[in-house]
Amino acid sequence: MPTTRPRHQITETDDIAAAVEAGLQEWPDLSRSEVIRELILKGAESLNLTAVERVLAVELALKELASLDIHYPEGYLEDLRKDWDRYA
Repeated sequence: MPTTRPRHQITETDDIAAAVEAGLQEWPDLSRSEVIRELILKGAESLNLTAVERVLAVELALKELASLDIHYPEGYLEDLRKDWDRYA
């Protein structure tokens, strides 16, 4: 399609291919090139968040995690940490 706008070429490396595959899961009706466009736009949206919006997003995510009502068994942390000294 003719255009006066710049065009960009991107090589689909392993990490780009994985991102496109993830995008195809989210937007199954889009072509690979349309998914790349969506990924670029979503990435730009996340970069445009202000510092306050980022903090609020993290706080919201933490509240959602806390609301999951997950309970760990007695001694869970001690059991988890028992082998840590061998990796130090």
